[in-house]
Order: sequence, then structure tokens, then C-alpha cells
Amino acid sequence: MTNAHRYASVWRAATPYLRARKNDIHIPISFALCEELLTHYPEADADVVLLAILLHDIGWYGIDMVEIVEKGFGPNMMQSDVRIRHEVEGVRMSREVLTETGWSEDVIARVGAIIDGHDTRPYPRSLDDRLVRDADKLWRFTVAGAAVAVDWFKCTPQDYVRRQEATYALLETEAAHPIARREHAIARRVLMTDLL
Repeated sequence: MTNAHRYASVWRAATPYLRARKNDIHIPISFALCEELLTHYPEADADVVLLAILLHDIGWYGIDMVEIVEKGFGPNMMQSDVRIRHEVEGVRMSREVLTETGWSEDVIARVGAIIDGHDTRPYPRSLDDRLVRDADKLWRFTVAGAAVAVDWFKCTPQDYVRRQEATYALLETEAAHPIARREHAIARRVLMTDLL
């Protein structure tokens, strides 16, 4: 059984909320990258990590897309009110989804603690938190991440992929770096950044 199937009830409960902000693309890719990261950290709590990556952005659901782009991707975007709101709503909504799907209070609280501040908190609280934060960032190096983000950042795919070179330092686990380099190389090749 793959991890995605193990969490099928959570996926089904969260699906309506994943339609916002292209999260129906972002979340499955981040989930797969998180699974890859977990192979390097067997001491992590896979349930908490995978549930947190699956649910970390459902709080965007209740925020207007125009407001998301204008405030969530502008100057000081990581500390914008809209980012804080999506985290607060994400904690609330994740509690509802996880309660509905039968998870324990301990798991619900630990998932919520990761979602709370996953974009705006300057430092991770645990290894589980670091893995979620890295899986969330790693998707930005993928072709799909570039294809989605160019609209948010109002730039070309080539500019976006080049800009990602400066973000390797933001990755928090050792295992994330080779994954980022691999995905970045694929994006550079597919989007022809050396030519265009």
C-alpha cells in the first residue's frame, strides 16, 4: 500500500480545499517529495509529516485569489497578513479533517503545530517540521512548480527557474539539497533556460 492510499480518507476529505491556489497540483507533488525525504529520516514520524504536508495549505481555500496574489506574493510576502491567515485557517481546517477521518488528538495537535507558522515562522520546531518545510519548498524547483509560480510572481519560466538558484540556502535538511538540484536541472532543461 502506498502512502497516498494509506491516507485516502484524508485526501478525499481535503480535496475540496485543494482547488484553491493550484494546491491540487502543489500538494500531490510536495507529498511525493516528502515521501522521498522520509526515506532519509526513519526517525521522523511519517504519519505526522505526511498528514501535515497534505493539509498544510488548505487554509488558502477561504481567501480570494486576487488577495492571495497581491498580498501573498508581494513585498514582505512571508510575513503578510494573508499568509498568517492561511496558516491559522489551515490549523482549524486540518483539525476538522483529521477529526472527521479518525486521527488521534496527539496526531492532530502535532500536525497543527507544523501547519501553524509553516511559512511565517523563521525556525522549525522539530525534524518533522523541517521535512514538511523542505517538501513545501522543493516543489518550487520542479517544472510544475515553475509553471504555476510564474503567474504568482509575474515572470517568465526562465526567470523563475534562474531565481530559484538563490533559494538552495533556504532548505533545512541535508537530503533536500540533492533533490532540489535534480529537480532544478530537469526544470532548466525542460524550460530551456540556457536558450531562452
